[in-house]
Amino acid sequence: MSNFIVSARKYRPQRFEDVVGQQHVAGTLKNALATDHVAHAFLFTGPRGVGKTTCARILAKVLNCERRTKDYEACNECASCKSFNENASFNIIELDAASNNSVEHIRALIEQVRFQPQQGQYKVFIIDEVHMLSQAAFNAFLKTLEEPPPYAIFILATTEKHKIIPTILSRCQVFDFRRITVADMVLHLKNICTKEKIQAEEDALHIIAQKADGALRDALSIFDRITSFAGKKIRYDDVIENLNVLDYDYYFQIVDALLAEDASTILNLFDQILRKGFEPDVFINGLAEHLRNVLVCKDEATLALLEVGESLRERYRKQAALAPASFLLTALSLCNDCDVNFKMARNKRLHVEMALLKMCYINRAVKAAPQSATEKKTTDESITAGTRPPAQGNGSTAAPATNGNNKEIAPQPESPAQGNAQPLSRTEMIELASGLRQGLKKAENISLRLDAYEQAVEVEEAEKAALESRLTLENAQQEWLAYAKTVDSRLVGLAFSNAELRLEEKTLTAVVATNTDLSHLQGELMRILEVLRNRLHDPRLKIRLELDESKAQALQPQAPKRPMTAKEKLDQMKEVNPLVDDLLRRFDLKMDE
Repeated sequence: MSNFIVSARKYRPQRFEDVVGQQHVAGTLKNALATDHVAHAFLFTGPRGVGKTTCARILAKVLNCERRTKDYEACNECASCKSFNENASFNIIELDAASNNSVEHIRALIEQVRFQPQQGQYKVFIIDEVHMLSQAAFNAFLKTLEEPPPYAIFILATTEKHKIIPTILSRCQVFDFRRITVADMVLHLKNICTKEKIQAEEDALHIIAQKADGALRDALSIFDRITSFAGKKIRYDDVIENLNVLDYDYYFQIVDALLAEDASTILNLFDQILRKGFEPDVFINGLAEHLRNVLVCKDEATLALLEVGESLRERYRKQAALAPASFLLTALSLCNDCDVNFKMARNKRLHVEMALLKMCYINRAVKAAPQSATEKKTTDESITAGTRPPAQGNGSTAAPATNGNNKEIAPQPESPAQGNAQPLSRTEMIELASGLRQGLKKAENISLRLDAYEQAVEVEEAEKAALESRLTLENAQQEWLAYAKTVDSRLVGLAFSNAELRLEEKTLTAVVATNTDLSHLQGELMRILEVLRNRLHDPRLKIRLELDESKAQALQPQAPKRPMTAKEKLDQMKEVNPLVDDLLRRFDLKMDE
C-alpha cells in the first residue's frame, strides 16, 4: 500500500512562524507566552482552512514544551514534544464537537479536567467545531469554562462564531483568523514545489490560489489533484483544463474586439465559449472581473489589487493603456445589468449577446455625447446674451434692430464674451419676448401648484394629528378587549381580559400575573400590534409584555367554605351566649352523633 500523505497533512505547520497569513494571531500568542499572560480559554474563529486547529495544536505543544526556544517556539526535542509529534500525549485532548455534541460528552470531558497532568505543566483541551454543541451541552460547559483548575486550558475552534452563545464568548479570548491572500498562497505553493522538485508556472499557481477562495487547505487539495494529473510539471493549460476555468485569453480577445467594434468576432468568441461547456452567466461574471482588473491597472496606486502573475499583469497593463476609463465603467455597468436580469431572461444566450453588442458601440456613444452637450451650451449662451450665432454659408448680415417706435437701436460694443455674435432682429426679439412670457406663465402655474401642494400637506398633517389623537389608554383598552373577543381560544381570550394595560408615550404595557398568560399574549403579539396600529392610527405604537407574579394571588378564586358540623355550630352558639351551656346541663341534653 502507498505511503502517500496529502500536502495538507504533510506540510502542516509545526511552528508559529510557519503559519501562513495569520501573523497577527501568532504574534499575539507569542507575546502572551513571553509575558506569562496566557488565558485559560481561547476561541479561534474564521473561515475553513485558514489554520485555526493548526494554531491550537501549536499553542498546546508550546505550553507543555520543557525547553522553549528564545522566540517561544517548541523545541521538538523534549519528551513532551516527541509524544505530541507521535500523537501519544496525554496532556492534549481533542474533541470533535460535530459528532460529540451532547451533554454526556461534555460531562465526560469535565471529568477529565479533574485529573492533573502527569507530565508537563498544562492539560490542554481542543474542541473543534464548537458551534455544533447543543444548548444543554453549552450550559453544562459554562461553569468549568469560567473557573477551570490552574492547569487546564481550553481552545475552542469554530467557523460560525454567530452560533456561539454570548455566555461562552464572554469567557474566552477571541482570535479572528483572516482569509489567506492569493499572494501568500502562491508563495506557500512555490515552497512546496521546491521541496517536491515540481516545476510550476506562476500563472498556474495563481489559478489554484484563486480557485481556493481564501482557504489554504483547499489550495493544497487542488494542488495534489493537479499534480496527479500533470506530474512533475504543472502548466497553466493543464490547470484551466482540469479545473474547468475559462482561459484569460478569451477575455483579452473579447475586450480587444469591443474596442475595435468588431461585433462578428465577439459573437464568434462567445459561441466558442458556449461550445466548451461554460454557462453564459459564468462568462458574463468572468468578463466583469476582467474589466475590473483592467480598470485597476489604469492607476499605478491600485495596481497592487491585481492578484495575477507577472506575465498576466503586464498584459493587463497594456490593455489598460488602450481602453478608456469611460468605456470600462460603462461596460462594467452593462455586465452588472446583464447579470442582475439574467435569471428573468427566457433566451439566456440572446440576453448576453445583446449586452455584448451594446458594449461594442460604447466608444461611439461616448464620443457623440460631448459634441451634443457643447452645441447645446453654445445655443443657451447665445440666447442668454441676447445674441444669435453667426450666420453660416452666404455671409449675409442681419438688419439692424429697432425699438417699438421703429427707431434704430444703436449697436452696443462687442464684449469679449460675445465674440462675433450679431444683434437680434425685431422678429427674433418678439419671439424671445413671447418665449419669456410663456416662461413666466409656466412659472406662475408652478407657483400655484406649489401653493396647492403646501395646502395639501398642511391638511394631511392636520389629519395625521387628528388620527394620532386616538392613541389614548381608554381607546387602547377598548380595542384590546374587542380583539380579545375575536380570538378562537378561550384561554387566550381570558389572558387578554386579565391583562392590565398602561400607556407611556407610544408604548403600551400589558401586565399579566402568570407565565401561562404571558405565553398566550406572546403568541398573539404581532397580530394585536398590527390591529392596534391600524385602529388607533399610529404606526409608532409599541407593545411590551410584563410579568407581575404578585397579582396572581388576587386573581386566584377563593376556596368555597365547607359546611359547619353540629359540634362546630354548638361551640359557636356557646361563644355567643354562655347560657346555652347551662341549658344543656339543666335539661341533660346531648348532641346527636
